[in-house]
Amino acid sequence: MTTPEWLKPGIYGALLGAAFVGIVGFSWGGWMTGGSAEEMASKMAEDRVIAALVPFCLDMSRTDNERIAKLATIREASSFKRRDVVMETGWATMPGSEGPNRELAQACIEGLELDAS
Repeated sequence: MTTPEWLKPGIYGALLGAAFVGIVGFSWGGWMTGGSAEEMASKMAEDRVIAALVPFCLDMSRTDNERIAKLATIREASSFKRRDVVMETGWATMPGSEGPNRELAQACIEGLELDAS
C-alpha cells in the first residue's frame, strides 16, 4: 500500500509531537513511571512510620533508670557518632523488632534536644 504524499507531513508531525509531549511531560510535567512512584510512596511511608515512633523512643528514654548516664554518653559523643550511641542505649529498638532502627535513632536525637540548655 502506498501512502498519499499529502499524508506524510501529518504522520511526521504526529510522531514528533508525541515525542515532544513525552519529553516535556517527564521532564517538567511531573509525570513519572510506576517504579518511581512506588519508590517515592515507600519513602514517604517510611518517613511517616519513623515520625510516629519517635514518641515511643522519647518515652523509653524518659523511663530509663540510667537516663542521665546515657544522655551524658550521647552528649560526649561526636555529632556523627551520636546515632550509634542512641542505638546502643536500646531506645531506638521497638518491641518485637530484631534490632535498632538507624532512622529512628536519628529522629530520636532530634527529639531529645541534646544541645538545648
